[in-house]
Amino acid sequence: MSTVSLAQFHQTFFDESREGLDAMETALLALDGGGDTELVHSIFRAAHSIKGGAATFGFPDMAAFTHEAESLLDELRDGRRAIDAGIVELLLRSVDCLRGMFVRAQSGEALADAHSEQLRQELAAAVGREAPPKPGAAKLTEAGASAWRIRFTPHRGMLAGGNEPLRMFRELAELGELKVEPALGQLPTLAALEPSDCYVGWTIELRGKVTRAAIAAVFEWVEDECDLAIEELVEAAPEPAPVAAPVAATAPRASREVAVESSSVRVGIDKIDGLIDLVGELVITQSMLDTFREGFDANRIELLQQGLAQLARHTRLLQESVMGIRMLPIASVFNRFPRMVRDLSQKLGKQVKLDLIGEQTELDKTVLEKIGDPLVHLVRNAIDHGLETPDRRRAAGKGETGTLRLEASHRGGSIVVEISDDGAGLNREAIIAKALQRGLINSAEGMSDEAVAELIFQPGFSTAATTTDLSGRGVGMDVVRRNVVDLGGSVGIRSVAGQGSVFTITLPLTLAIIDGLTAMVGEEHYIVPLASIVESVQLRGDALRTVTGGGELFRFRDSWLPIVRLRDAFGCSSSRADIEQGLVIVVEGEGHRVGLFVDALIGQQQAVVKSLEANYRRVAGISGATILADGSVALIVDVAGLIRQQGRRRAA
Repeated sequence: MSTVSLAQFHQTFFDESREGLDAMETALLALDGGGDTELVHSIFRAAHSIKGGAATFGFPDMAAFTHEAESLLDELRDGRRAIDAGIVELLLRSVDCLRGMFVRAQSGEALADAHSEQLRQELAAAVGREAPPKPGAAKLTEAGASAWRIRFTPHRGMLAGGNEPLRMFRELAELGELKVEPALGQLPTLAALEPSDCYVGWTIELRGKVTRAAIAAVFEWVEDECDLAIEELVEAAPEPAPVAAPVAATAPRASREVAVESSSVRVGIDKIDGLIDLVGELVITQSMLDTFREGFDANRIELLQQGLAQLARHTRLLQESVMGIRMLPIASVFNRFPRMVRDLSQKLGKQVKLDLIGEQTELDKTVLEKIGDPLVHLVRNAIDHGLETPDRRRAAGKGETGTLRLEASHRGGSIVVEISDDGAGLNREAIIAKALQRGLINSAEGMSDEAVAELIFQPGFSTAATTTDLSGRGVGMDVVRRNVVDLGGSVGIRSVAGQGSVFTITLPLTLAIIDGLTAMVGEEHYIVPLASIVESVQLRGDALRTVTGGGELFRFRDSWLPIVRLRDAFGCSSSRADIEQGLVIVVEGEGHRVGLFVDALIGQQQAVVKSLEANYRRVAGISGATILADGSVALIVDVAGLIRQQGRRRAA
């Protein structure tokens, strides 16, 4: 009989369990303010599911750890123990410990360590008992009986909890030699049989130098879902010949198998149904156009035009539908911050209220995965630098509790995330003093508040007087901007002294398709992302100024901006060297504006982004490429990269 490897289900178990841990953490944070029976029930259910899954898929250390947390939650659920801050803190630490176990499980490492064992003992002590030894920890050389009889009768609903008796037989088979006899007396008729119920019990004989504690540890995560009797066999009869345990008991344990890494996206059935409908419409349109293969009749030109229009419409809808499958709510990122805000505010002695708005705003999975770190930096800075301590807030005439607000929303073709606080705002004098000290500016005379605020994005910039594990190392805001720019987005800041700051992150909805303006330089086509474009203008000669070193400036409204000629940046030929013959596209990136000089503008179009690094190599100033309607290749301009190059040239 062949056995099924449980490793193929590990990734699904990991994904679902992480969702369960997130739910536990959210409920525990809500529980921090007082008792709520329904919250305790939801935490218990999540822990119970993780325990059952861990036992089923061969992670006994994880199951044993979760069992102790479940025992404590059971007392809270039944009202035998009052909920207090210490219990909530212990359970939050347990959630963190389980997350670490999942990381180690995915990498094939041992799940339990000194920290997890200490925490397991703390959980057991919280319910007034000592935790049993780790599953499988008992050695055969320890003092113990040489033969045991185990009567194991699962309750009817044990299987529904995700517990698998066969896994327990595997554990027992590692301790000694097994003889397993089923008890089938409770089997109902076929018509009355419920597939999810367990009707079978077992009598097990285990022979080997094994302690009672080692046997009890195998069953500890189902002790409340079965009738269990463990008794020592004292007869002096010679041991019978070894009887093979069930086939799966001798198979390698699932916990030793390495789960294959995979990524997945949960998709609603309504999106799948919509996709199937669109494919059906495309098939109908294809059948209509297929009638023109045999021959073309000029009298049917109108029918052909209708078919092509349908094809274009259905293709656009199909594209939007497929992109929608990758769209996920930003709540998965926002949900990490209540715990972070709680821990940081306690560490810094501050009172912080966190408001989350727009958690269901959707964006591309790739963007979602990469936006987490920048948001973490901004939230930490807001709590550490922005919000004041209660006594300082009282002195400033504010309430003792500061407000930190995260808001996500769609604006046009972009998603905007705002991180705002009602703290002290940016310290203009401290920023200027630090910038002067580092030589970033020669004088602050005439600098606007916006220009001063931009200084905090300089690499290594920090106004912190001391270095802590939260701030002062000069690593943070420049990383935030760089990560956001790499996603095709931008970061802006508004700050009012004494009233607070607002950081605004603007991101594209997806990285796979962008809206861009196609420009021509000589015979080459370039696509400038629409999100970076401020305006396109045609200049007169008197609007141009040449500066020392060969740079060019042009007047745009009330300021002078540098010109970047794409022919020079990318080494291509241009038919229009005169500034009056071409066009200037005013673009913005990393808080700076420049003008891109091109020969002509072709028009606006959507571009499917293809990676240059994967197919060629990284090219400075180019973020990717796309294929135009005529089959030619157009390069996509990296606006932020060009601006950085321009800055380096000016510095040189």
